[in-house]
Amino acid sequence: MARRKPEKHPEEHADETWLVPYSDILTLLLALFIVLFASSQVDQKKFQQMSQSFNSAFSGGQSILNNEAAIVEQPSERPPENTLSEENKKQAMESLQLNDVKKKLDEYIRINGLGGQLQTSLTEDGLVIRIQDTALFTSGRADMRPESERWGSTIAKMLAILPQSVIISGHTDNVPIHTAEFPSNWDLSSKRALNFMKFLLAEDVRLKPERFSATGYGEYRPAADNSTDEGRAKNRRVEVLILKQYR
Repeated sequence: MARRKPEKHPEEHADETWLVPYSDILTLLLALFIVLFASSQVDQKKFQQMSQSFNSAFSGGQSILNNEAAIVEQPSERPPENTLSEENKKQAMESLQLNDVKKKLDEYIRINGLGGQLQTSLTEDGLVIRIQDTALFTSGRADMRPESERWGSTIAKMLAILPQSVIISGHTDNVPIHTAEFPSNWDLSSKRALNFMKFLLAEDVRLKPERFSATGYGEYRPAADNSTDEGRAKNRRVEVLILKQYR
């Protein structure tokens, strides 16, 4: 009886599933070396792009070697919209403060019937109080009228609670003046500005002299046309400028 040959079984294949995680590890190691290399370069933007792509791979995205879309442009850097710089905050607060002072002055002017003599305006430089010369002085003189001291004292008290510097300027029309006391409009406008500044400082001890300055412009900064009586009257004035600290 012939011996039965043993049956040959198909050759069993070794389990190769371990190759998949192994290849992923190699991929990640390669990515790590790329990132380390990129971080040593001076191009910081490229490094940020590579870093984002690396993060995408770790979070379950596609392989960084096959996914070019993973490298995306970084959004433009800008501060959050709901935040303001410290300088902008100070500018906003100062604008609110000066606007509030203007409203209170306008109300005082209205109640006391001073609309033809005092006006206020907000400019890029600050809050301007414009005072017609007839409200402060007699024609061709620099001594203050007694009746102007009451509302002048109100302005002094208002200035005392403000931190800004104050510039007081005198202005005239273009009609020449030649007197023993005032040889020119320069002299008249300067003396008027100086006298009004001294009056304000004397009215309230809280006013610090280092905050104040006075200057005369003569006829060289007109507010209106000097060819008419009305225009010349507007040009004869004293202006108080509360100078903005933040512009």
